[in-house]
Amino acid sequence: MKKSWIISLITSFVLLGGVLLSPAASADTAKVATSTYSDLDQSYAEFKEYTNQLFALETYEAKAFTALESIDTQVTSTNRKSMYLKLTNTVIPNYTKLVSKAKQIKPTNPQIKKIHATFVKASYTQLEGYLLYQKAVSKNKVNYTLLKQGNAKVNTASVLMDQCEQQLYAYARSLGYDS
Repeated sequence: MKKSWIISLITSFVLLGGVLLSPAASADTAKVATSTYSDLDQSYAEFKEYTNQLFALETYEAKAFTALESIDTQVTSTNRKSMYLKLTNTVIPNYTKLVSKAKQIKPTNPQIKKIHATFVKASYTQLEGYLLYQKAVSKNKVNYTLLKQGNAKVNTASVLMDQCEQQLYAYARSLGYDS
């Protein structure tokens, strides 16, 4: 399963750091630059607070993906019970916590709000895919129709997460982060 999470990508921005653009040096634009720089400081602080809140979700993501990586990609009657147990005991509970805690994050910045809405939608769609996987392997006979539907949800979540990543990078660059 492809890990297409934004949390790891955000880490690179914050840990590698970005250099905020300095205000214009011109004396004529000092007043505008100070106002712009002040707005930039606030936006930077909001971005940093948001990324810190996302980092708190990383443990749930890591547990879910570690369990997912240990599942065979080919579902058979032989391994379906193992898959069901990993989904039921580890993946879904951790992903449910991730989605629940993500929904509790309430950014005030309009741009971050939009990015976060995409993040929540992607996370929830991913969870729906995992729930379909679970249902597909819950009986003695694997339901391949449900597996296919689960794959479609996970693929949709991946597209949404890519959109979220692009929005986040664009916003970070607008704050002066180098990519």
